[in-house]
Parts: sequence; C-alpha cells; structure tokens
Amino acid sequence: MEFWRGVRRVGFGTKRLAGSGGGTDVRAKAVSLIRRAVELGVNHLDTAAFYPSYAQGGNSHSFESLGWANDAIREALAPANQEVLIATKVGPQISGLARPDELQALVESDLRALGRDTVDVVYLRQTGLESVAEHFGVLAQLREKGLIRELGLSNVRPEHLEQAQEIAPVVAVQNRYGVGFGRVNDELIRICGTQGIAFVPFFALAGASREAGGVEASDVVQQLAEAHQATPAQIRLAWTLSRGDHMLAIPGTSSIEHLSENLTAEFIHLSPTDIAALDAVPSS
Repeated sequence: MEFWRGVRRVGFGTKRLAGSGGGTDVRAKAVSLIRRAVELGVNHLDTAAFYPSYAQGGNSHSFESLGWANDAIREALAPANQEVLIATKVGPQISGLARPDELQALVESDLRALGRDTVDVVYLRQTGLESVAEHFGVLAQLREKGLIRELGLSNVRPEHLEQAQEIAPVVAVQNRYGVGFGRVNDELIRICGTQGIAFVPFFALAGASREAGGVEASDVVQQLAEAHQATPAQIRLAWTLSRGDHMLAIPGTSSIEHLSENLTAEFIHLSPTDIAALDAVPSS
C-alpha cells in the first residue's frame, strides 16, 4: 500500500458538486467547496470528465452530465498546486464504452482540464467487457509515457483484476459497495486487502437511489446514528472503513456542512455488534 500511504481515508468525490444541477452560481460554490475540503485536510479527490452529474428526472440509473468538475478542481487548487492526489476515470462516453484507441485522447483531455502534466491515478471504468486487457494495455502504455502515475480499475470482477495485473500494477479498485448492498464484492475486497490494493467504494451513501444521491434510509442505520450521536451518513462511512485498512471513502456532496460531517466519520468506532447489525441490513 505504499502508494496510498499518507492518503486520508475519507476523501472527496466530485460527482455531487452541482447538487440538483440548478442555480447560476453553482460552479463558483463548487470551487469554494473544493477549497474548503482541502483546508479541512482532504488530499484525495475523485473525479471524471463527465462529473458533476445529477439524476435525470429523478431516475436512479440515468444522469445528466455537466462536465466541469475537472475545471473546478483546477481553479480551486490554483495558483499553488497543492499536494492533493487526483484520481479520474476513463471509459464511459455518451456513445458507450470508449474503444481502446480512444483512451489516450480522453486522458489528454483530463490533463488539460486539470492543468496537470500527469494524472495521479486513472481508473479504467469498464462496462460489459469479458477481458479488460486491450483497454488496460493502452493505459499502461500511457503510464510508461508519463501521462499517468498509477492505474486503477472500476466496475470490475476478480478476473478483470487478474487480467490487468498481467500487464501492469493496479493500485486501486473502485466498485459499488455500502451498507445494504449485499456481499457481492466481499471477495474482491478481500483480494485487494491481501495484495495491498486500495478499495474505493462508490454509492456508499446513496444505496438504491444511486444517481439521485442522498443517504438511503434504514432503521438499523438510524438507530446506530442516534446511539453514536452521529448522522446516518457518518455511520455508513464508518462501516465502509471498518472493512479493512485498505478501504478509502469518497463521499460526494454540494454542502459544506455535509462535507465536514463526512470527514469525521473515520473517527467513529463501531463495535463488533454494531458492525454485525449493519452487515445484516437487507440488500436494496
């Protein structure tokens, strides 16, 4: 885990920067929020060219992409280039998954938007591939050229990780995971922990609402929140971090208040009884 040593366990995801997507000053507020996150000690920003986004018509699966998160990060971190790890992902496009020969242009576009010569981490976000080898091989070549520092995988199965590792090292895996999601990724989390690979869950708070965001309601989570004098979001994040030292959280928000609350989740101690109760929350 050498690459992740020194990275705060609760980072900041830029997917929710725009909130519901409305307002004339939403981007200026987003820049201020990123700056505040860094002031509070965040040193891990998770982004993508199609962020921020918000649910389309309240649909939990479809979303509207605003596409300015990377520009907001560049503006927020200027003029000094603070020591903040920036992780982005490539693959998804309006037309579907990018072809291998399209990946370099996507990475170069991210570099321009972020104002950087190298991206710290680039995830291959795959959809529907039996093998990620060809796509991942392109990113590995870009790493050799110095455009990418480290490589990750997103939305993958254990066999995808094995395929990628035959080509180049993988430092992080980003899959959906959270209270009430079920144990579908438990084996992958175990593998990552054994190999010193960071596991970075998405939709850890939103649950079944996914693109619509918010914090999914649960009686068990609410009861534990009251017992710990915490918020449901903090309890969900604390459970996520309890799965292993290699777990990193990237909750997103457009609220300074929620940002501050989320960052304190790493200091909440859940007892074995608490964890067992959260483990048993039904899948949504």
